[in-house]
Amino acid sequence: MSEKILVIDDDPCLLTLMKLGLERDGFEVITASSGKEGLRQAYEAHPDAILLDVMMPEMDGWDTCERLRYLCDIPVVMLTALGDRNDLLKGLSLGADDYLTKPCNFDELKARLRAVIRRSSGPSSDGWELMYDDGYLRVDFSEGTVERDGATVSLTPTELRLLLCLVSHEGRTVSHKELLSKVWGEQYVSETGYLSVYIRYLRRKIEPDPAKPHYIKTRWGVGYCFDGDGAYRCTMTELAEQVR
Repeated sequence: MSEKILVIDDDPCLLTLMKLGLERDGFEVITASSGKEGLRQAYEAHPDAILLDVMMPEMDGWDTCERLRYLCDIPVVMLTALGDRNDLLKGLSLGADDYLTKPCNFDELKARLRAVIRRSSGPSSDGWELMYDDGYLRVDFSEGTVERDGATVSLTPTELRLLLCLVSHEGRTVSHKELLSKVWGEQYVSETGYLSVYIRYLRRKIEPDPAKPHYIKTRWGVGYCFDGDGAYRCTMTELAEQVR
């Protein structure tokens, strides 16, 4: 079976060249012209690897890579004109498996794709969800939107990253260190004060009663857990009691 590659880039000429070149070498190729379309294609096709541009409108490659990592562990190779070392480090810190600058040698690109595929355990459909929706809280990973009881919730970029990280690990306690690393960066892993402040902000915006949180549960001394199903059951029970 040929290896399936998803190429995400807003340059139609480059997409065509990549598709023709990779298919000539035996790959199956799917293309997407934006980050949002790329997330949907990744969800539907479950490719063996993703080739991702950085400089795209609306949702750039940084955000796309970050959201992909909330959803899956498919290998990501960033292909971009940004060649600064800080850009490389940023890409790797967001979860990219490799980083190449444009223009690149096509044989090297194919070799790198095959290398990341060999190192991975292969695509999996386990845990793939592009949206959380329990009837009260709705979180759309591809659009980056949140609704509470039918009304749009306005979140800052940091609040959104924190919520997406928690929701993507629904039912599992995520440690303070992991949350700080993924949302703020490795240099902030000891800044637990940041985390408690933003958890408080999130609860005010998404919880039916922030003083008695149902969604974001504190695990004292360890981290936080997003309890989706339990939250919805509690919310519906309370609403039913209010109607009586």
